[in-house]
Amino acid sequence: MIKKYKNKINIALYRLTRQIKINLFPLSQNAATLIKLKNKHSNMRCFIIGNGPSLKTEDLDKLQNEITFAFNRIYYLFDQTDWRPTYYCSEDEKTIFKSTEEINELKIGQKFFPVNFPWDYKINFQNASYYIFKLGDSKVEPKFSEDIVNGIFWGNTVAYTAMQMAVYMGIKEIYLLGVDHHFSKMENDKGEIVIDETAKDYFTEKYNTDKDDLYIPNVEISTRAFTAAKRYADDHNIKIYNATRGGKLEVFERVDFDNINF
Repeated sequence: MIKKYKNKINIALYRLTRQIKINLFPLSQNAATLIKLKNKHSNMRCFIIGNGPSLKTEDLDKLQNEITFAFNRIYYLFDQTDWRPTYYCSEDEKTIFKSTEEINELKIGQKFFPVNFPWDYKINFQNASYYIFKLGDSKVEPKFSEDIVNGIFWGNTVAYTAMQMAVYMGIKEIYLLGVDHHFSKMENDKGEIVIDETAKDYFTEKYNTDKDDLYIPNVEISTRAFTAAKRYADDHNIKIYNATRGGKLEVFERVDFDNINF
């Protein structure tokens, strides 16, 4: 009984402490960094780079002078191209736990992570900024943040985080590349595991040699997030295009990457 009572007190204290931290976040140095990003790239375009099997290094070579967002283990192709992303994001706990050293050593302009990594896991990355991650009901479309200082909404894909960041930065034209939106092992909303033995997961087999230890993606949740992004974009005169070579994402208008003017 005493142990159970102590656990309740600890949980209550944890929640109170977290709420205080959230309330004070707008006054923090992390918030100051995010504030400086407001309309930094007003009326410009950007490319959001997924890690799907369709991703080609020769395509990335064309993006040297573009604003780009990339994620997670994108560094596995850095030995094949001089391109480096403008912004790097990662929010998958299991990926970060297994790749902390590699991520910390990345030489990239700015890195972004949910603030729970320093708060809960005492993980602080070099040259990094942090944001509040807002979770919601995974069965419905998430909200779309208009002010990332007050939080970014979870969409079960870091690409959704990047979209919210890009819009906050004033971007008016977003191109997705390498967002195949399909995996060899997926979970649906019913909790069922769907296997597609013909599918490749990433641009290199080295990417997920530890995939049995990582989260199983639910693309139905991600689809709802992409739908929310499109709804917001359509209402605010923002264009989101899918320039991925193939893949299964059909929420956004498709464009041929080879026909984009660089």
